[in-house]
Amino acid sequence: MMLLKRVKKFMKCPLEMKGFYIEAFFFLGVARLLILLPFARINKQFGVEKMETSYSNIRLNKVQLKKIAHSVQLVSRHTPWKSLCFVQAIAAMKMLDRRAIESTLYFGTGKDRNGKLVAHAWLRSGDYYLTGAEVKHQFTVVEKFAKVQKKAL
Repeated sequence: MMLLKRVKKFMKCPLEMKGFYIEAFFFLGVARLLILLPFARINKQFGVEKMETSYSNIRLNKVQLKKIAHSVQLVSRHTPWKSLCFVQAIAAMKMLDRRAIESTLYFGTGKDRNGKLVAHAWLRSGDYYLTGAEVKHQFTVVEKFAKVQKKAL
């Protein structure tokens, strides 16, 4: 019954958003498969290590960034696999990369309520955080990757 409700809701949404949702589902799946590989084999896909992209980019389309962020966050709640912060950040980065939009992927560590070490990943483009922003302040950045577009080099 729940699946039927979701399908009906999906069918009622605008065509443009259907495209974003399908793309998000695809890249969440790609990201989930990628994280099964050793980090040393996949980290080159994330961009230039220890570098950040600019916080100010007047050419950014905030409406498009919000649609990507919304679609990744919404669809990640309905995938048959776990689509946590790292998977969401990779998926959003891949969606931005398709549109030649630069981004920075951050990895942070912190401690949970029990003092156990935990990790988090989040993604930023310009001054807009697409994924993971709501808790990023609880983590210390330990690594970052700038996905710089070739035309910007």
